[in-house]
Amino acid sequence: MFAIRRSERTADPRTGRSRCGEAGCDDDLVSGEPGVVVGERFVDAMAMAVRLHAHQARKGSRTPYVSHLLGVAGLVLENGGDEDQAIAALLHDGPEDQGGAETLAEIRARFGGRVGAIVAACSDTFETPKPSWRARKEEYIAHLTALTPAEGADVWPVSLADKVHNARTIVADLRTDGARTLDRFTGGCDGTFWYYCTLSERFCELVPGALADELARLVGEMRALVGR
Repeated sequence: MFAIRRSERTADPRTGRSRCGEAGCDDDLVSGEPGVVVGERFVDAMAMAVRLHAHQARKGSRTPYVSHLLGVAGLVLENGGDEDQAIAALLHDGPEDQGGAETLAEIRARFGGRVGAIVAACSDTFETPKPSWRARKEEYIAHLTALTPAEGADVWPVSLADKVHNARTIVADLRTDGARTLDRFTGGCDGTFWYYCTLSERFCELVPGALADELARLVGEMRALVGR
């Protein structure tokens, strides 16, 4: 079992600067105890995410899909999220991509109702085959908008982090491969651009802040790169 170990900081007798214990640390990067201490539940969620997605790659590439899940969890933690939200970020695509309601039930049983509720709200369908792309996305946006403030406080940061991480990748690929990048998506160029523009507008209203601002900037870059 993975053990969570607290680092011990002592003074370096030569410089007077603090230093970490057995594992060592860079004093320019590490400063005291974090606001959120992730524990065994987070480790278990990472293991489950790997089990569910180990054989998936990001669309149009060979990049392991788990890189996206780790990136979203990182954004959640960097922007004030708690452990439950970070766990939901790791697992947010599990039911939709791997097992539907059965996988969601496992997530609820292992990580609690709050994590399960966030994951469910971040999923646009559990149906197989999936409904049409545009209908799913319209319903997803409507669902996000209809959440109560209390529900949204749990869900919006995770969904926003997901969309920012996706948008970062899209912009990077547009710079490399041009507008044909968007052809790999089910919605095509027009649909994908509509989706991210609409999401950006909603998130700026629902959860204003640095991450929503970043999504707006990324959508602006998409607009410039595809000549919209």
